[in-house]
Amino acid sequence: YVTMDFLAEITMVILQRQRARDPRAGFARDFIEHLRLALPAIAASGVTVIVNAGGINPQGCAAAVRALCEEAGVRLPVGVVTGDDLLPRLDALEAAGASFDHMDGERGYDEIRGRVVAANAYISARPLVEALRRGARIVVTGRTTDAALILAPLVHEFGWAWDDWDRLAAGIAAGHILECGVQASGGNFTDWQRIPSMLDVGYPIAEVQADGEFVITKHPGSGGMVSTRTVTEQLLYEIGDPRAYLTPDVTVDLTSLRLSQDGADRVRVSNARGLPAPQTLKVSMVYRQGWRAVGTVLLSGPNVIAKGERLAEMVWHRVGTDFADRRTDFIGFNACWGGAAAAEPEPNEVLFRLAVADGDRAKLTRFANHLLGFALQGPPGLGIFGGRPEVQEAFGFWPALVPRRLVSATVTVDDGAPVEVPIDLPAGRPARDADRVEDPGGGAGDRARAARTSRVRLGTIAYARSGDKGDHANVGVAARSPEAYASLRETLSAKRVHGFFRDLIAGPVERFELPNLLAFNFVLRHALGGGGTLSLRV
Repeated sequence: YVTMDFLAEITMVILQRQRARDPRAGFARDFIEHLRLALPAIAASGVTVIVNAGGINPQGCAAAVRALCEEAGVRLPVGVVTGDDLLPRLDALEAAGASFDHMDGERGYDEIRGRVVAANAYISARPLVEALRRGARIVVTGRTTDAALILAPLVHEFGWAWDDWDRLAAGIAAGHILECGVQASGGNFTDWQRIPSMLDVGYPIAEVQADGEFVITKHPGSGGMVSTRTVTEQLLYEIGDPRAYLTPDVTVDLTSLRLSQDGADRVRVSNARGLPAPQTLKVSMVYRQGWRAVGTVLLSGPNVIAKGERLAEMVWHRVGTDFADRRTDFIGFNACWGGAAAAEPEPNEVLFRLAVADGDRAKLTRFANHLLGFALQGPPGLGIFGGRPEVQEAFGFWPALVPRRLVSATVTVDDGAPVEVPIDLPAGRPARDADRVEDPGGGAGDRARAARTSRVRLGTIAYARSGDKGDHANVGVAARSPEAYASLRETLSAKRVHGFFRDLIAGPVERFELPNLLAFNFVLRHALGGGGTLSLRV
């Protein structure tokens, strides 16, 4: 089985913009081009493909796949999964008990009522399994959890029950490791300089046994690396409380997992433990939120910071400061780090970036029309970079919950009759208590610190991976040794992390412990300036 994950939260906003311009759009068209190249091998080898490239128009994506197969003279049953689109049913669902308040618990649905342009539930792996059972060789779905793409073939092949929580948890763990491609095999890796070659990095492969134990590996001879550290980093990616990683199919206890090196570029993952899935499904909602524009110019030295400050003064004087949000950034100096940036020498050049957002499009048009005029009246050393700013409609991302009893999916394979697949939970048996890995901190670390203490950069004793969910960020930090874990447990507090990022975070920081991975997960709330769809940050 080959899977491809296309749907980041911001992707749903991009697809919605595309469909607003063309009703036939709204799916990942690049999938069709990938498939065009691979179709002969897929047909000849017996590979099954499962993708969420359907976006907000899975039927349109499936039609494009069928047309491509016909063009290539290939006969492959195509299954399409629908039912995640809740937009036409919002009023009825609300009347049936769904509130659609923001998942942060701080904002009510009334704030965006009437401005919602897309609402898609994260449906489970069940309809994908039904499509496989009906013979589909290419399965196209819309918004589902990323890991469901990997869980579905495991349930189908091994016949796992929907209340076999531990095996389902193993499938989700494998899916979570694979879902971001080469992030598990060397991409975005803290120790990237230790990887022998990053040319043609091999995508990760999960070899899964019927009992749920699995090995993560990659093709021999490909670039990158698979190690307990690359896999640990990916397990820490985009999570909250590791004891309760919520999915529509199972609640996974990531603190139960055990990792071991099983040879070169092979990591064995075992001891997965799961609990029943929640009674609700997450809903990805997109709503209209005014307009935004971003302008960028190149400033060269000397005195680039002073030049940027003078240019900003001139721009804001000309176009005004009465915007709902605005900011200036020096890319190449401190645009990403903010107040946490170290005191470094002034660079020779920077990208000077101005961004504005407002509900009044006319204000942003004035900004866009005036910016480049300063090329001949501002400080010297200004270069045009990117042309005139484009005024774009801004869309916000709003995660909410819907009772799963109110949602069902529909599966259609080629011209067969549509089959409805309920998403409600099985009666099921309760999960057994997870076997906990003993906390490796304690005595050894205390003895080491008593013997010798020195000051080092955090990266010397730990490695890390960050992620984002809407306006919240997470940073997973894994120690390189039990002694380092014990030390970090005492010193790397939520308060200290909050202080480091204090000028970026508008909410609290929470710390969670994963002693099985010698790791901590920090959740930074309201840390991303509104999230990827709205933030004016770089």
